[in-house]
Amino acid sequence: MQQYLQNKKGLVQGVFDQVFDKYDLMNDFMSFGVHRLWKKNLINSLNPSKNKTLIDVACGTGDIGKLYLDNTDINNNITCVDPNKGMIAKGKEKLINYKNINWIISEAERLPIKSNLFDFYTISFGLRNTKDLNKTLSEAYRVLKPGGRFLCLEFSKIQNENLKFVYKQYSKLIPLIGKFVVGKKKPYEYLLESIEKFVSQDELLDLMSKNKFQKCNYRNLSNGIVSIHSGWKIK
Repeated sequence: MQQYLQNKKGLVQGVFDQVFDKYDLMNDFMSFGVHRLWKKNLINSLNPSKNKTLIDVACGTGDIGKLYLDNTDINNNITCVDPNKGMIAKGKEKLINYKNINWIISEAERLPIKSNLFDFYTISFGLRNTKDLNKTLSEAYRVLKPGGRFLCLEFSKIQNENLKFVYKQYSKLIPLIGKFVVGKKKPYEYLLESIEKFVSQDELLDLMSKNKFQKCNYRNLSNGIVSIHSGWKIK
């Protein structure tokens, strides 16, 4: 399933080229820091343990990888993947004391990685930025071991009508916040449009099932502002 907005030539790459240097700061501003709690929820959902291998795709500056290592063993070997060189460079700088992270610059649709390699695949606020959801999910399935688990944290469709109204009004301020914090409005106009056009919770569940994942389910956080989707590679 191709995503029209993300297939505009150079659009997503250009967006993140403009914001990577203040990416973490802007996330804190936009979500009032709540994105950190959502990410902790993702890690808690994994119930990670020592000696389990993780690949975090669309890793940004490495928040999920850091949380995973902090909750298991800093000496674990994990892989963090992102298509943006600036994000990877920022992640390496931020996590300089974490020596066992394998950083890879790659799109989610074509991972330069062997099949059946990881116990966990995570993607946090990155699935909606991919060009093709089916190819991304297919690659996730491929690189997981049999018995491996896929977890996606992503913006979703709000369930409460009153909250939906408040959130919509607040969203109009985000490009202005971006202008103030980062000096640019346009990347955050893209952010809002990408959230608006992204599939619903149930539509994503259906796409996961079509790409061979089993025991698929999702859990809404903050009344559906975001959701965590889970699926298993059984064989």
